Amino acid sequence: MQLEFVPVEDFYFALTLAVRTLEDIPDPGLIEQMRSRLQEKFGQPSTVAAAKQNTFNYVFRVHNYDNSPANQLIVSVADWQDKLRLSSDYGWTLDAERKPIRTEWFDRRPEFCQQLRSHLQEWLKVPIG
Repeated sequence: MQLEFVPVEDFYFALTLAVRTLEDIPDPGLIEQMRSRLQEKFGQPSTVAAAKQNTFNYVFRVHNYDNSPANQLIVSVADWQDKLRLSSDYGWTLDAERKPIRTEWFDRRPEFCQQLRSHLQEWLKVPIG
C-alpha cells in the first residue's frame, strides 16, 4: 500500500461520492497527534472545514492496492466530532448515474481498515490504538 497526498488544489479531481466511513476512533490525544503529524508532513489539509466538528481532512490516493472495478482508491484521514475518522471508497464504485454501489470487495472493508491503520501507524509513526 502506498499513499499519495492529494493537496487542496487537486481535491476536487480526487473527490468521489463513494467514500464512506471505515472507522471512528474516539481518542482526543490521537486526533491531536495525527493532526500535528499530518500537518508537519503535508502542510495544509486537502480540504478546509468551516465547521467546529471537523477541522482537518487529509485525502490520499492509494496505489498498489486492488479496488476493482473502480479505477482509483481514495482514503481520507479526518477529525469528526472529537473522533479520528478513517474513510475510503474501498469496496464501492459509482454506477453510470454516479450513484455509489457496492462491489465484490465490500465485505473486505474491515480487513482493509486494519491494513490502513497499520500502514498509517508505521508510516506516520503515530500509535493508533
